[in-house]
Amino acid sequence: MEIKFCGAAQFVTGSSHLITLENGFRVLLDCGLFQGKGKHIWDWNNQWHFDPKTIDAVILSHAHIDHSGRIPQLVRRGFTGTIHCTHATRSLCSIMLLDSAKIQERDVEWYNKKLLKKRRRKGKKLRVPLYTSEDITPTMERFVSYGYDRWFRIHENVEVLFRDAGHLLGSASVTLRIQENGEEKLLGFTGDIGRPDRPILRDPFKMPEVDYLICESTYGSKEHESNPEQTDKFLNIIKETCIESKGKLIIPAFSVGRTQEIVYMLDKLETAGRLPKIPVYVDSPLSVNATQVYGAHPECFDDKLNEYLLIDDNPFGFNDLNYIRSVEGSKALNESQEPCIIISSSGMMNAGRIRHHAFNNLEDPKNTFLIVGYCSPDTAGGLLREGVEQLKLFGEWKAVNAKIQLMDSFSAHADRSEMLSFIEHQKDRCKKLFLVHGEKDVQEQFKEYLHPNGFETIHIPSAGETFSLNE
Repeated sequence: MEIKFCGAAQFVTGSSHLITLENGFRVLLDCGLFQGKGKHIWDWNNQWHFDPKTIDAVILSHAHIDHSGRIPQLVRRGFTGTIHCTHATRSLCSIMLLDSAKIQERDVEWYNKKLLKKRRRKGKKLRVPLYTSEDITPTMERFVSYGYDRWFRIHENVEVLFRDAGHLLGSASVTLRIQENGEEKLLGFTGDIGRPDRPILRDPFKMPEVDYLICESTYGSKEHESNPEQTDKFLNIIKETCIESKGKLIIPAFSVGRTQEIVYMLDKLETAGRLPKIPVYVDSPLSVNATQVYGAHPECFDDKLNEYLLIDDNPFGFNDLNYIRSVEGSKALNESQEPCIIISSSGMMNAGRIRHHAFNNLEDPKNTFLIVGYCSPDTAGGLLREGVEQLKLFGEWKAVNAKIQLMDSFSAHADRSEMLSFIEHQKDRCKKLFLVHGEKDVQEQFKEYLHPNGFETIHIPSAGETFSLNE
């Protein structure tokens, strides 16, 4: 048996890890889209470290696009196997992959118009979308979903177990029980590890002990703020921006997961009478659809949300909350001067309506942009995190006069001590630990953090690197 790292290797997006058994059976753990700016991202998304036709099965840890977003392209390139995931992951993928397809179509249309306008600079070719809306139906037909905490078989020698990872609705860690050469081997993939004591979702549930473990490392060098500090800080930012400065608080947030968590926090503040009476807008059609999916999967809710439902039967809605679907409604927000909160995607500010909100509001010192999670360094969100003084949007340079606030405590990713807590029971059995889904310098720091905590054999694989797991 061998493992080949095909994405999220010394990088945070594009999760994809290929397991090949000695009998030739090939399992792909995740098939995520590379996200960010630059020609290298386009090139990475058009290259494979394997032939898609040779993959027998896909096991999907969760629905975030950096884990699921290349599946339609995989199907388009000849994959004919089954995609295995949890029930909620399948529900979310049905809307998220369609949204992603529309983004592929729009981005390629914009690029090709720009190229033709410049009379096709020498050597430049028109682009074709990675996949289109027409690819989503045949892709979703390949999905089969399962509940947590039950083994199911995908091959006569391979069984799979999903356990709740507490990261996103339906997110799961993956354990493979493999029979090979008369021996049983257990291989684990954490997927993205969630955080304990977070709103909406249950706490991450530890995996069985395994022989080999693939572990995420996004926040391997950091500790997050605690929940009470987070709520108070968030409320202070709202008051300073919307009440004292009479400006707009604009929050770039992923449509699925982060948006629902922010809305739920605002809902609780409103119920408690602590939220100032200002309008709140969720400006993302995908967010609206995703929130409906959340309501359809209460089996994923934690005890605190179930208790809150006895007080408020709609934790994602209150009087001053408005969901915006139409383009006209989104444009009206940019023309309005009223103090308000705008939650809009994408979280990294590399696509979607948030870029228009940045274009129209970044130069006003009354406004605040609140960055609530990881952003790839080369995205607009990543550049704002680094403190740039100007940002190029739609071909124009905009001065960054608005306040930039950071709150990584909203992150759905565990910090380094929470990740250690999730995997520490593995140290006696685990022969090799592979760190993925993290920037290289962060992974090196996490590796140094894990060494004195009982993990000796730790690898940080590079893209395309293959390891044998036969000893």
